[in-house]
Amino acid sequence: MIKNKMNDLHAFLIVAQEQSFTKAAARLGVTPSALSHTIRLLEERLGIRLLARTTRNVSVTEAGAQLMNAISPLFEQIDTELNALSELRDNPRGTIRLSCTDDQIEIYIRPILNDFLQKYPDITLEVYVDYGFTNIVEERFDAGIRIGDDINKDMIAVRIGPDWRLIAVASPVYFKQYPLPLIPTDLTDHQCINIRHRAAGSIYAWEFKQDGRITSIKVDGQLVFNSTLHQLNAALDGMGIAYIPEHLAEPYISTGKLQSVLTDYSPYFEGFHLYYPNRRQSSPAFMAFVEAIRYRLP
Repeated sequence: MIKNKMNDLHAFLIVAQEQSFTKAAARLGVTPSALSHTIRLLEERLGIRLLARTTRNVSVTEAGAQLMNAISPLFEQIDTELNALSELRDNPRGTIRLSCTDDQIEIYIRPILNDFLQKYPDITLEVYVDYGFTNIVEERFDAGIRIGDDINKDMIAVRIGPDWRLIAVASPVYFKQYPLPLIPTDLTDHQCINIRHRAAGSIYAWEFKQDGRITSIKVDGQLVFNSTLHQLNAALDGMGIAYIPEHLAEPYISTGKLQSVLTDYSPYFEGFHLYYPNRRQSSPAFMAFVEAIRYRLP
């Protein structure tokens, strides 16, 4: 009896996710008519309609949405535990989905990537570039990368890098045309390469430390990106001053392709962390990645 109830609830969850009996039936390996019969019996047993059906689509009712939100994490947890058990029989395997920014990929992931993939040939890493502070649980990511202060308290956070700062940089070609800024407010007379993290968000105001406190300065320029790497490239091309992570700029500063300014005014921020929900702890593949990317003191 309990097994039948579990099967019926699982069938309902798949239909609710797919919003189609045909697609859900294909996932479950049954006929649409059999699946429709299963859902009808479940609704009769519960005495409430869970799905609203039309000739073209299927949607959840208010009661269906409530049930879906309640059981979805439970079935997800079951899948996670079953996958973990199968992984324990063999080498770590599976797909890890990660949400982060392109500069985080360059600084934290790229250096470990080759060794990690060679050591774990059965692990696939899917990395999605995202500046929008995506909810990793809702979007079904296994983990994300953020500054420690920006991570919800219900997440597990693992530091992956030291404290860091943004620095203002431009090419020597640019500074042949414009004077060096000596204080942050001098930036208002320069072409600055801005960043807007989200399409609906505001342009990031550059933060500097003056007189013991952090102040924000809105700078102007003809270029606005949503990617730090494009800011870097524009600075290398002599198109203005960019405010980018120091680790990203260092290789170009050391070769003379970029010149840093106002570094004494650049404040340090807490190091970046890999963060993830508690339920991912049981996956050997995921924990292997955590250990590979974990920050270790020099």
